[in-house]
Amino acid sequence: MATTSYKKNYRCVPSLEQFYSQGSAFAVSSDGSFLACGCDDKIKIVGSSNFSIIKTLEGDSERVTALTLSPNDKFLFSASSSRLITVWDLSTSKPLRQWKGHEGSVRGMACDASGGILATAGEDRLVRVWDVDGGFCTHNFKGHEQVVTSILFHPDQLLLFSGSDDGKVRVWDLVGRKCTAVLDKHFSTVTSLAVDGWTLLSGGRDKVVNLWNLRDGALKMTVPTYEMVETVCVIHPGTHFYSSLGLNETSTAKKKKSSPPVFFLTVGERGVVRIWNSEGAICLFEQGSSDVAISSNKDELKRGFVAAVLMPSDQGLLCLTADQQFLFYSLEKSDEEAFCLKLSRRLVGYNEEIVDMKFLGDDEQFLAVATNIEQVRVYDLASMSCSYVLTGHSEIVLCLDTCISSSGKTLVVTGSKDNSVRLWENSSCIGIGTGHMGAVGAVAFSKKKNNFIVSGSSDRTLKVWSFDGLQDNGSEIMNLRAKAVVAAHDKDINSLAVAPNDNLVCSGSQDRTACVWRLPDLVSVVVLKGHKRGIWCVEFSPVDQCVITASGDKTIKIWAISDGACLKTFEGHTSSILRVSFLTRGAQFVSSGADGLVKLWTVKTNECIATYDQHEDKVWALAVGKKTEMLATGGGDAVVNLWHDSTVEDKEETFRKEEEAVLKGQELENALSDANYIKAIKIAFELRRPHKLFDLFSELFRKRHAEDQVDKALQSLGIDEQYQLFEYVREWNSKPKLCSVAQFVLSRVFSTLPPKEIIEIKGISEILEGLIPYTQRHFSRADRLERSTLLLDYTLHGMSVIEPLETNDSQRLPNGESALQHSDEKTKEMLGEILNSEQTDSPTEVKQLSSKKRKSKKSKESGKVKSRKAVE
Repeated sequence: MATTSYKKNYRCVPSLEQFYSQGSAFAVSSDGSFLACGCDDKIKIVGSSNFSIIKTLEGDSERVTALTLSPNDKFLFSASSSRLITVWDLSTSKPLRQWKGHEGSVRGMACDASGGILATAGEDRLVRVWDVDGGFCTHNFKGHEQVVTSILFHPDQLLLFSGSDDGKVRVWDLVGRKCTAVLDKHFSTVTSLAVDGWTLLSGGRDKVVNLWNLRDGALKMTVPTYEMVETVCVIHPGTHFYSSLGLNETSTAKKKKSSPPVFFLTVGERGVVRIWNSEGAICLFEQGSSDVAISSNKDELKRGFVAAVLMPSDQGLLCLTADQQFLFYSLEKSDEEAFCLKLSRRLVGYNEEIVDMKFLGDDEQFLAVATNIEQVRVYDLASMSCSYVLTGHSEIVLCLDTCISSSGKTLVVTGSKDNSVRLWENSSCIGIGTGHMGAVGAVAFSKKKNNFIVSGSSDRTLKVWSFDGLQDNGSEIMNLRAKAVVAAHDKDINSLAVAPNDNLVCSGSQDRTACVWRLPDLVSVVVLKGHKRGIWCVEFSPVDQCVITASGDKTIKIWAISDGACLKTFEGHTSSILRVSFLTRGAQFVSSGADGLVKLWTVKTNECIATYDQHEDKVWALAVGKKTEMLATGGGDAVVNLWHDSTVEDKEETFRKEEEAVLKGQELENALSDANYIKAIKIAFELRRPHKLFDLFSELFRKRHAEDQVDKALQSLGIDEQYQLFEYVREWNSKPKLCSVAQFVLSRVFSTLPPKEIIEIKGISEILEGLIPYTQRHFSRADRLERSTLLLDYTLHGMSVIEPLETNDSQRLPNGESALQHSDEKTKEMLGEILNSEQTDSPTEVKQLSSKKRKSKKSKESGKVKSRKAVE
């Protein structure tokens, strides 16, 4: 039998993060390659191809209210509730300049075609124009009576348009610095402006679009839309959208008329896209339905479009919904109509709190996610775009489960606060189960036959639902039939699990017990008692006759089904454990808790072998792939993390690093044998061997004229290696035996590297603060040694040893040296002994030496006194 290969580590890939918050602004690049989105006080750059967050720009801790891009996409302009306007360089992700724009928040921004002028609309009822390079105001326009909501430059003329809550549109002449026209035909807020040559289009919440003649300021036409308009976009001739709609023929047929018709699209509160022809105010196209179309009055606050942008080239149309979804539509031909809008991609800016999730599909390439809304979103793991949405519940979806039916179809079951259970095939609901008197908090599919569902509710009952033959009824939604019902617990049921052989089901409740029931009649088998708080999750072992439970008492327990005995207890989380699931054929399991941690455990050793902290809030959802054993976690921070088993990769990486270390070590030894100190120092840095590095520097310190080699070695170091060197030197400098080498290296560093380069090293200030005290101490010791040499000079002078003597043959020693040379060598030897004793002696020994010196001085003075008395 093959041995079980335990998992040692998982690698996290943040796959679904919040990048847009409600009420913030967004901007699309000129080529459609990325989006700039306001996310609370940050700005996130999101790639439109794979929907990954490319970079994050840290704001000024206030919510971003307006964004716009320069025509060449090199600069990003942002405004926040702090009333500051910031110019960002997207190549470096750093702000270039910043200034205060208005007395209130900025509601809209626009950049002219040159990219050198920026216009802002503020809540202070002012319109201001700014010089981007200088950051100063060039125009200050007054006239609006309420908040200015929209602003737009004319692409060909030096004109600026602004719309306000007062229902007026003003035309500003940038050359004459005055208002040339006031267009007053709206009865509510002007939300959007668009220009087509000398025609201005304005849309408002009075449910009309007005077309204005800019030559004389006259109203050309009013188009009733019968919905609050949020965005108006002109469809210009020559664009892909224009040609795809077949508008070339229409415009050619009416070519003889003086003014050609204007084609434009509108989006608004109804959540549908409509295309209009200004000739006769005809609606050429109306989208049949969308996921955000209003179905009832109570949905108005959450549904509908709030913005739309025509993407460049042939990328179609981008619509932003009120619930932070970015919908990408593409034009396609259809049999019934000349064209239709097809939803090609869906990007969710914010998922709210994630309640539950499960992998979906044969290859588990999809992930079904339930959040604090009445929908379930299904994501494609390859691109993390929302493939489709399960819409039907009237309240928040609390739980879900997935399976592959006997016919090979992917099924999803959901439980909601609306007290119902729904069965889904792809994006269609095929069955509804009603009968619970409380919110359905737990659902589970059968594991073997996949022909029934078990549900648990806050009404404390369990129900078994059968859906045999339900999938053959076509598009008709059928009612699920309850096969068995039992009052299972004294409090809410939080979790359900069906055994691999479909014979048993286990339920976990807030009453601190877990119960095992025999299917299909729901006969009680055993009650598992022992937890001190409510049980949040239960699961059967895939190989053993046991059940694992996770509780609010911060423990995980494994129980025997035969007698209900507790076999093992695991502790490690610091808060309630919300989810637990088996791995590695029941030999390991993974858990997540309210402390935001994900832990990997081994059953046999009761050991937690890995802990991951990648969430900032409770981890409510944990999904494990049956085939790949890939993990997915989500929680209160609205982040979905995917976890891949990296045990094999980590083992290979460790082996590769060890092999490289052996080869590098051999290179180091070869460099030492060749006396190539520059290469040896470089390799020692790569291997992170501070002791070997100290030996190299100390050997160079003992050599004469070795400064050049040290300087060349220091010049070849990178910034990270320079920082590492300073850390090593700080450690060496704190030890008296190593300080001389440390000071030697420091002197060469300061003489070789320019000061500006040293200051730019990140974290260098802390290291220098650690170097200064010990360096001052070493300097004080050297100063004391120098003063000691003066005393030695005085003593030797008194002994007539260092007086200048004539060196003749009679004063030479037998070995040929003069007496003066001999005394100099003795002096050097004595100095060396003093230096060594100063470095090695302990403070108590120094005190003893000083006391002996004082005693010798006293004895000498007493001797002098006695000799004077004898003379007298």
